[in-house]
Amino acid sequence: MLHARLGDRIDQYAIPPPVFTAMAGRFVAVDLDVGTLIARFPVRESYLNPYGTMQGGMVAAALDNTLGPLSMLVAPPNVTRRLEITYSRPVTVDVGSILVDARLVERQRRWLYFRAEVRCGHGLRLARSKATHWIVGE
Repeated sequence: MLHARLGDRIDQYAIPPPVFTAMAGRFVAVDLDVGTLIARFPVRESYLNPYGTMQGGMVAAALDNTLGPLSMLVAPPNVTRRLEITYSRPVTVDVGSILVDARLVERQRRWLYFRAEVRCGHGLRLARSKATHWIVGE
């Protein structure tokens, strides 16, 4: 249901994007009044690195797949200019899935500033990020 409402929000853009769907992402909550979006992604064995933990690039993809749709909902069209990630703990298959909680922190003219956190179902923070997006359509 949440997928359908987000898809209706911007007809000319693919929300959720195909890569979000390929990662089996699910939108959990959205609040456009405050600029937040929460998404859930499974931790699949195919996402693991040789150490048996989720590859950092897959964690980054989950972050980008949550920040991107949020950015399109608050100020389309825009592009990611910078994405900075700090990893706190390894993500293992036994957590089942991760939650990405993204929020718009500030908008300054054509710049959007976001923060996001990745947590397991028990609430333990696994990673955090800051992102800067540039609005190209104004």
